[in-house]
Amino acid sequence: MQYRKDRNGEPVSLLGFGCMRWQRSGSGIDLDAAEAQVMRAIELGVTYFDTAYVYPGSEDALGRILEKNGARDRVNIATKLPQYLIKGRGALDRYFDEQLRRLRTDHVDYYLMHMLTDVVAWDKLVSLGVEEWIAEKKASGQIRNIGFSFHGNTEMFLRVLTAYDWDFCQIQYNYLDENTQAGRAGLLAAAERGIPVVIMEPLRGGKLVDLLPEDARRAIADSPRGWSPAELALRWLYDQPQVTCVLSGMNSVSMVEENCRVASDAQAGEFGPDDFALVERVKSAIAEKVRIGCTGCGYCLPCPKGVDIPGAFRCWNEMYTERRDVGRKEYWQTVSLRREPAFATQCVRCGLCETHCPQHLPIRDSLPKADRDLRPLRWRVAAAVARWWSLR
Repeated sequence: MQYRKDRNGEPVSLLGFGCMRWQRSGSGIDLDAAEAQVMRAIELGVTYFDTAYVYPGSEDALGRILEKNGARDRVNIATKLPQYLIKGRGALDRYFDEQLRRLRTDHVDYYLMHMLTDVVAWDKLVSLGVEEWIAEKKASGQIRNIGFSFHGNTEMFLRVLTAYDWDFCQIQYNYLDENTQAGRAGLLAAAERGIPVVIMEPLRGGKLVDLLPEDARRAIADSPRGWSPAELALRWLYDQPQVTCVLSGMNSVSMVEENCRVASDAQAGEFGPDDFALVERVKSAIAEKVRIGCTGCGYCLPCPKGVDIPGAFRCWNEMYTERRDVGRKEYWQTVSLRREPAFATQCVRCGLCETHCPQHLPIRDSLPKADRDLRPLRWRVAAAVARWWSLR
């Protein structure tokens, strides 16, 4: 296993274990299977284990496994505060203390504000005293590093990144998201500030393996590298020295062993022209299935009415390149739950966006179509309820 450094110079395994997608048994996690995977990962050098308060059963399962095997001191635990549920200062301690009990530990190595998609949400936490709370927890040793996980656009990421003196951050990043979400621009901005970056969704939840078009699969299979689709995606990330740790939601021992093999062998800067060309061919094969050719460049922004145009089109495309529920869920996370509405229906057809679009896309005609696909009635109702709850 290879290691890169966190902000304090401590080693972090290049491969991290994402504990959201463990196998289920009945109504809960298959603890025997999860234990076998976790302990094999530790044997092979994985030190970073990522979970969250809202991952059903995950914190408790990880805590039980580490306690049973006396392995707590061999790993770093990363978990997340459900900041969207915080209504007062007391809730900070209440959720954190419950997480310590679930994890059977007295401290968290890497603690994140979960899904901090809007700087307004951070401002709300600040008004509730979160900065003082963080300082207290770090001084007591209960929190060693503080960070945030992010789903949103690059502009908002940069605002959140500079809103506080973060120890690390976590972003969705893969070769399809190079120019969306926080994107490569966000990755480089964090690196310039000396902030380590943990990567989630390196395989787009397995989509860069299981749902690749046949042309993409054939291109990868014909490459002399002999890499699998998963290995190509992981090595693309490891090639970038700004990446500190890559999370993989591993759910079998064989997957653990294969991913550890790649993380032990890959090197930053190993990609050559042929490798980058292969990635572009794969991206082109995927792009043939998209609904609109938006690259996520953001030249159409800011919209006078606040519409997140690249966000809407990205999620619309995901409905057709992956699955309908994937795009709708992404839209829910990145647009529907924002404090400042950014829905496609806010468009008044002023046309300013189209004058700046380098792709010359029919944005005004496409936004209503995207919204109809992304927000059928039941999703609109659910989003309205969620917004009411989170903003009250």
